[in-house]
Amino acid sequence: MSSLLFPNERALVTGSASSIGRAIAIALAREGAEVVLADIDPTRNQETLDTILSGGGKAIALTVDLSKPDGHTKLLAAMGAAPVHMFVHSASPPRHEKDGVRSVDEATWDAMVNTNQRAAFFLSRELAKRMAAADIPGRILLLTSLHSETPRNLPHYGAAKGGMRMVMMELARAFGPQGIRVNALAPGAVPGGGAKNITDEFKAKIPMRRVGVPDDMAATAMAILSNHFMPYVTGSTIAVDGGLALYNWIPFADNS
Repeated sequence: MSSLLFPNERALVTGSASSIGRAIAIALAREGAEVVLADIDPTRNQETLDTILSGGGKAIALTVDLSKPDGHTKLLAAMGAAPVHMFVHSASPPRHEKDGVRSVDEATWDAMVNTNQRAAFFLSRELAKRMAAADIPGRILLLTSLHSETPRNLPHYGAAKGGMRMVMMELARAFGPQGIRVNALAPGAVPGGGAKNITDEFKAKIPMRRVGVPDDMAATAMAILSNHFMPYVTGSTIAVDGGLALYNWIPFADNS
């Protein structure tokens, strides 16, 4: 009996060229999965592919732009008809502090919502249908955010991630009867993702007193995706933030 979590299984990971998506893709391959790497950046995606292959894993790399309305259909066509056992949606455009409520433009809004919310739904729905048809107890994991519920002056990002959370719950309810689990992972502050210029003062507000790293997210993703460790978990959002969400975002005056 294999000691690997995912022997002879196939996984699709979007956003596989960098940060959390890359770490999850590498971890899946290490646990025996054959991984389809999908990203907009072919050069960095090739680096992920090379890392997996050099470690003895199996993977292929596809270039796709999920910010376009037809991005998900092009990805599905490139993958072929064979079903996957797992789908991890980590792709998301870069976000910039300048794109606040008063300044974000329509193109930036559409790219963020298309990549996160729209692609998450249509990819998940089609892949879940394929899982069900093949009688696969599939797993889907969407990378959301603590800001799916907390405003951050990035309305396109918050709206996209908030929508993803609802997409996750709708999918979990619809495909649960077929044995398909759908969950979300909400990262905390992870340098290399959206978190930049993290100060010591900010770290002091995190109960674990450090920021996260992509491998923190990947380790939790392996547990969520495993039908050994979490066979009865679906429709849930799991925060992996070192306790950051426990911090009261509004500083009240001392009333002692």
